[in-house]
Amino acid sequence: MQYSENFRLHWDDLRLILAIAQVGSFAAAAEKLGVSTPTVFRKAKALEQRLGTLVFRRDNAGVTLTAAGREAAGLAARFADEIASLEARIGNADTETSGTIRFATVDTLVAGPLMPVLAEFRKAFPQILLDVRSSVGMANLRQREVDAALRAGGEPDGDLVGRRLCKIAVGVYRAHKSAPIAETAIADQDWIVPNGELAHLASAAWLKQEGFSDRAVMQANSLFTLGAAVASGVGLGILPCYFADSDPRLCRIGAPIDALASDLWFLTHAELRYTARMRALSDHLARQFKSLQPLFEGQHIP
Repeated sequence: MQYSENFRLHWDDLRLILAIAQVGSFAAAAEKLGVSTPTVFRKAKALEQRLGTLVFRRDNAGVTLTAAGREAAGLAARFADEIASLEARIGNADTETSGTIRFATVDTLVAGPLMPVLAEFRKAFPQILLDVRSSVGMANLRQREVDAALRAGGEPDGDLVGRRLCKIAVGVYRAHKSAPIAETAIADQDWIVPNGELAHLASAAWLKQEGFSDRAVMQANSLFTLGAAVASGVGLGILPCYFADSDPRLCRIGAPIDALASDLWFLTHAELRYTARMRALSDHLARQFKSLQPLFEGQHIP
């Protein structure tokens, strides 16, 4: 079958439609695709002229897709999944412990115990390049922008597979320099709480349920920022024990909150789990985090 230059819809068109569908604006799509905003605008206009129909609907809120655009975006998403899966199978046909792993995690793990663990991995497997990303979410893993992730939560779903590493305990913390506070008195204190970007956290729901959100004097979009605010004496906050117990600026009030405990998982795509480099990272993390269980479960004594 010969390729025809007369096709009105190409893979680059589908990538453009999918990017705009995911981020909702030409400017954000340009950043995602690594091109300029005028380039995206020009390509979008040329695509609609070539197809003879509207694909994008522009308004003050951003860019949405027409029915034709939504159908094309669905096809593009399926193509992207198939291509990523094919690339993974082709790129990982070898059994050498080498190559790159795009690895997502959270800022509190980076600032806490993770980097020494990854330093040991680097010594053991110098041919593996870790591309560590601490500002991306689970959507990036599902959209295959990263290969693996270290995340708190429940068992993986969809085409993700996981390995449970340990339990994560959380507790209420104050600044070490502040006066001691009894557990019974925390309702009367000022609080730093997660903002809307962290509304998915169990601690956010718990703070609202207990009425402590009504005492909020500051919000934060990351637990690292929240911890810095607590350490500075702004108010109380809920933090993971692995991060806060080893920080001399922080002091836990009482025992960890059992209702807010979760599990730490190493997650990856099903077709990557048996590759040599992914097995090496998974096994290394499992060994290292086993020794870190007291810290993660709130049993660490500074």
